[in-house]
Amino acid sequence: MGKSYPSVSEEYEVAVDKCTRKLRGYIAANGCGGIMLRVAWHSAGTYDVQTKTGGPFGTMRFKDEQSHDANNGLEIAVQHLEPFKKQFPIISYGDLYQLAGVVAVQVAGGPDVPFHPGREDKDEPPKEGRLPDAALGTDHLRDVFVKAMGLSEKDIVVLSGGHTLGRCHQDRSGYEGPWTRNPCIFDNSYFKELLSGEKEGLLQLPTDKCLLKDPVFRPLVEKYAADEDAFFADYAVSHMKLSELGFAEA
Repeated sequence: MGKSYPSVSEEYEVAVDKCTRKLRGYIAANGCGGIMLRVAWHSAGTYDVQTKTGGPFGTMRFKDEQSHDANNGLEIAVQHLEPFKKQFPIISYGDLYQLAGVVAVQVAGGPDVPFHPGREDKDEPPKEGRLPDAALGTDHLRDVFVKAMGLSEKDIVVLSGGHTLGRCHQDRSGYEGPWTRNPCIFDNSYFKELLSGEKEGLLQLPTDKCLLKDPVFRPLVEKYAADEDAFFADYAVSHMKLSELGFAEA
């Protein structure tokens, strides 16, 4: 049985199409795909399946959520997107932030992630501490992605591959550098680099390296390193699931 999505007006759909085209040009011209993907993920990844709170409902627009430790620097993404909100006021912040993430992947040469509009903005930012801590290991990843968000173990590995896009900044996360040699291109090089060991100038966080030691995660890392098509197909599904947490019920 498929998900049931809320219906939106034809005017809303037209606005989303126009905004999508403008986002493509803007992200390509400004090289901001990494932070656009990050704002989408960090907006959605606060969802808690038990309390049905948090999630991709536009609360990143609030300073309270921007000030969470895991969100350092995301006020830049919010500022990037504010002119799009002004140009297309009919589009909710929740939809805008998720659309930016979808477009960022596409512009960088990644898969087309399905996008369904209709998220209603909420006025209550989620609690601090719901996003993954890069310094921890596999138990922590399962606690956050599986127990809290309601995603799968496979989703953990697939979404980790999104680190192919963008880089860490010392002043935001305490870490510095990209995961891959071309952080503006979305491909399967994250997995290839992970398997080939640490290299000067490239980043491997504890939450990256722990994927190699886990009997469930490592075979998936090896699969995606060997088969980019398989990674792209699974990534499109996992990204969509993340972007729709708490939004559309099956």
